[in-house]
Amino acid sequence: MAEFAHYLFQGAFYISMLALAVSFARFLKGPSSADRVAALDVMTTCGIAIIVFIALGSGRAIYVDVAMAYALLSFLGVISVGRYLEGGL
Repeated sequence: MAEFAHYLFQGAFYISMLALAVSFARFLKGPSSADRVAALDVMTTCGIAIIVFIALGSGRAIYVDVAMAYALLSFLGVISVGRYLEGGL
Protein backbone atom coordinates (compact mmCIF):
# COMPACT_ATOMS: atom_id res chain seq x y z
CA MET A 1 0.00 0.00 0.00
CA ALA A 2 2.84 2.39 0.77
CA GLU A 3 4.34 1.84 -2.68
CA PHE A 4 1.03 2.72 -4.34
CA ALA A 5 0.85 5.95 -2.35
CA HIS A 6 4.42 6.76 -3.35
CA TYR A 7 3.66 6.28 -7.06
CA LEU A 8 0.45 8.27 -6.71
CA PHE A 9 2.39 11.08 -5.04
CA GLN A 10 5.00 11.09 -7.82
CA GLY A 11 2.31 11.02 -10.49
CA ALA A 12 0.54 14.01 -8.98
CA PHE A 13 3.86 15.86 -8.76
CA TYR A 14 4.65 15.23 -12.44
CA ILE A 15 1.13 16.16 -13.52
CA SER A 16 1.52 19.45 -11.64
CA MET A 17 4.82 20.06 -13.41
CA LEU A 18 3.18 19.34 -16.77
CA ALA A 19 0.31 21.71 -15.97
CA LEU A 20 2.87 24.38 -15.05
CA ALA A 21 4.62 23.94 -18.40
CA VAL A 22 1.37 24.05 -20.39
CA SER A 23 0.15 27.15 -18.58
CA PHE A 24 3.54 28.80 -19.14
CA ALA A 25 3.12 28.16 -22.87
CA ARG A 26 -0.32 29.80 -22.72
CA PHE A 27 1.20 32.70 -20.80
CA LEU A 28 3.74 33.27 -23.56
CA LYS A 29 1.31 32.79 -26.44
CA GLY A 30 -1.54 34.94 -25.17
CA PRO A 31 -3.38 36.23 -27.26
CA SER A 32 -5.09 38.63 -24.87
CA SER A 33 -4.13 40.06 -21.51
CA ALA A 34 -6.97 38.20 -19.83
CA ASP A 35 -5.55 34.90 -21.12
CA ARG A 36 -2.17 35.80 -19.72
CA VAL A 37 -3.63 36.68 -16.31
CA ALA A 38 -5.54 33.40 -16.20
CA ALA A 39 -2.39 31.48 -17.19
CA LEU A 40 -0.43 33.29 -14.48
CA ASP A 41 -3.05 32.32 -11.93
CA VAL A 42 -2.83 28.67 -13.01
CA MET A 43 0.97 28.84 -12.86
CA THR A 44 0.92 30.13 -9.30
CA THR A 45 -1.58 27.46 -8.29
CA CYS A 46 0.64 24.77 -9.78
CA GLY A 47 3.65 26.32 -8.07
CA ILE A 48 1.86 26.20 -4.74
CA ALA A 49 0.98 22.55 -5.30
CA ILE A 50 4.60 21.76 -6.16
CA ILE A 51 5.82 23.51 -3.01
CA VAL A 52 3.38 21.45 -0.94
CA PHE A 53 4.57 18.25 -2.64
CA ILE A 54 8.15 19.18 -1.82
CA ALA A 55 7.13 19.86 1.78
CA LEU A 56 5.46 16.46 2.06
CA GLY A 57 8.34 14.68 0.36
CA SER A 58 11.01 16.26 2.54
CA GLY A 59 9.00 16.23 5.76
CA ARG A 60 9.61 19.93 6.43
CA ALA A 61 6.50 21.80 7.50
CA ILE A 62 8.08 25.22 6.96
CA TYR A 63 7.54 24.83 3.20
CA VAL A 64 3.78 24.67 3.78
CA ASP A 65 4.02 28.10 5.41
CA VAL A 66 5.89 29.34 2.35
CA ALA A 67 3.16 27.92 0.11
CA MET A 68 0.45 29.67 2.15
CA ALA A 69 2.25 33.01 1.97
CA TYR A 70 2.76 32.54 -1.77
CA ALA A 71 -0.95 31.76 -2.17
CA LEU A 72 -1.98 34.95 -0.38
CA LEU A 73 0.37 37.10 -2.42
CA SER A 74 -0.71 35.38 -5.62
CA PHE A 75 -4.37 36.03 -4.87
CA LEU A 76 -3.73 39.70 -4.21
CA GLY A 77 -1.59 40.02 -7.33
CA VAL A 78 -4.15 38.44 -9.64
CA ILE A 79 -6.94 40.58 -8.19
CA SER A 80 -4.82 43.72 -8.63
CA VAL A 81 -3.92 42.91 -12.24
CA GLY A 82 -7.54 42.04 -13.02
CA ARG A 83 -8.77 45.35 -11.63
CA TYR A 84 -6.06 47.20 -13.54
CA LEU A 85 -7.07 45.54 -16.82
CA GLU A 86 -10.70 46.31 -16.09
CA GLY A 87 -9.81 49.96 -15.59
CA GLY A 88 -10.89 50.20 -11.97
CA LEU A 89 -7.52 50.72 -10.32
